[in-house]
Amino acid sequence: MNNTSYKKPLRWGIIGCGAVTEVKSGPPYQQTKDFELIAVMRRDEEKAEDYAKRHGVPKFYSKAEDLIADPEVDAVYIATPPDTHKHYALMVAKAGKPCCVEKPMAPSYVDSLEMYNAFKERNLPLFVAYYRRSLPRFLKIKEWIDNGDIGEVRHIRWHLSKPQVLKILIKHTIGGPMLKLPQGLF
Repeated sequence: MNNTSYKKPLRWGIIGCGAVTEVKSGPPYQQTKDFELIAVMRRDEEKAEDYAKRHGVPKFYSKAEDLIADPEVDAVYIATPPDTHKHYALMVAKAGKPCCVEKPMAPSYVDSLEMYNAFKERNLPLFVAYYRRSLPRFLKIKEWIDNGDIGEVRHIRWHLSKPQVLKILIKHTIGGPMLKLPQGLF
């Protein structure tokens, strides 16, 4: 998409420094050659400061807008809940900075497409943190498929199974709404 060469090191800011960035993604941004993690953001300023101190990050913010606007931040990694990815990514695109978004990219195809187009229009890189395809077990399966070791793949059956969602029935009574749970649930 963009063949622009960026200065090195590429200085990253993280929006959303929660559990996923503690071990999985935060440290690699500090340990990757030509990357530098210089700022983090979390809405709770005390928690943002604590994270920054524990991980040796020089700057912390409680507002995403401030991190994105920081002229020392070259690129932004978004590690917030998926329903906020589009909001923050569009801000990053508007600021003219490359972006990496934690998976899933967005809750819907429409949101993902809007994000993609915002970066494409500005000729900026947009990445999604789909790292699992490079894990050894997935690489081995790909090798088997590519080499024909398991034969020709003719059909894939996939089933996503989730436990039944608790149904809460709201019954209006004189005293206001009352939650009625299905009998035998507890």
